[in-house]
Amino acid sequence: MSTKQKCEVITLPAGGDLSSAQFTFVELASDGQVDQVASAGGDAVGILQNNPAAAGRAAEVAYSGIAKVVAGATVAAGARVQSDASGRAIAAASGDIVLGRAISGGAVGEVISVLLISTHVTA
Repeated sequence: MSTKQKCEVITLPAGGDLSSAQFTFVELASDGQVDQVASAGGDAVGILQNNPAAAGRAAEVAYSGIAKVVAGATVAAGARVQSDASGRAIAAASGDIVLGRAISGGAVGEVISVLLISTHVTA
């Protein structure tokens, strides 16, 4: 079961329609807007908590605490996680940016809980 506990959230403008990106990792673009992470193992500013349907709308991004995220593969509780090319959580590979640690495990497509790591490190 996934849970969301005390999360620190920042509101930033969405870079596009993120209505289908709720609970995925997002990155901060150079224009100050957030977009769904589009490269596996890439950096992220946090996890999108709402689903803004157009560019410029408020995107609520959890950057600290325990947040919900969609699994992109089977993830075991305790695993270090990174983003896949669709912003979903997968087990971190060596050399990739660790975005958090799974608090609950799950299979692809399931919503799991992740303790976000504010200082990103490589696996």
